[in-house]
Amino acid sequence: MAQGKSSASVALAWVVSLLGCLVWSTAVAAGPEPGSPGRPLTMMFVPSGDSQVILKGGAELSRALLKETGLHFKTSVATSYAAVIEAMGGGKTDIGWLPPLSYVLAKQKHGVELLFVVVRFGSPFYKGQIVVRADSGIQTLGDLQGKTFAYVDPASTSGHLYPKSLLASQGYNPDRFFSRVVFAGSHNAVLLSVLKGEVDGGATYDDVRATVVKSYPDVFKKVRVLAYTQDIPNNTVTVRKGLPPALIQRVKEGLRALTRSPEGSEILKKVYGVEGLVDLDGLFDPVRETSRLLGLEMNPDP
Repeated sequence: MAQGKSSASVALAWVVSLLGCLVWSTAVAAGPEPGSPGRPLTMMFVPSGDSQVILKGGAELSRALLKETGLHFKTSVATSYAAVIEAMGGGKTDIGWLPPLSYVLAKQKHGVELLFVVVRFGSPFYKGQIVVRADSGIQTLGDLQGKTFAYVDPASTSGHLYPKSLLASQGYNPDRFFSRVVFAGSHNAVLLSVLKGEVDGGATYDDVRATVVKSYPDVFKKVRVLAYTQDIPNNTVTVRKGLPPALIQRVKEGLRALTRSPEGSEILKKVYGVEGLVDLDGLFDPVRETSRLLGLEMNPDP
């Protein structure tokens, strides 16, 4: 009888130990809660402008959102637009600040969710522009035929998609129009390539010249806008698929609260020139239609 009790005790102890191991391994597998110090929410920006300026503004934004939401954030600037899309698709980035075309691609490929559309200069829309040097002798879009040209990134809306559409609307084949095409990586880089005479023309958002005027005071005299695109929906704030709804709501409320405070508004302006945030996915229908008309393959990879 004593031996039976001993065996039962051993078996019970073994079961308890096994259950303890299972609970411990489950906790380890689950890891820290998203938004906690051990698992900050990752927020990634595209390299549309000066990466150091964006990174500094992103760090300030993280601290401000911590005060508003109690959630911890870690920000970074990607090496390309496609890198943000793929990072969100792979679950490596929770929040992405995506331009319009990148958002359309990320939504179609990875099911990202739109939180806000950025407002600048009182509008959720902006334009793209094609720029040339003022002394180039180039007066019309047709004069660019056979010239060298710089785009921003394959997934840039104002720095690639819409300027190509503008050329197509004028009867030109944008894939054969230029003698050489380069992707400079950012709007600032495109502008400086034109300013320095490295290319004959380039595509940027309107008006990128204001972002470099402190370093290049004569940029408005030396670089001229040749043409503008049609209106484009502004940049977005998006979240990856699978992020808990309650967490998404806290992030959304935190960002909205920042737009209402002078300090928060100043931080948002530093990051991407953001004045406000609106929620409206339908703004992106024109981008989808433009992509369809150009036969653009829905793949963010160059």
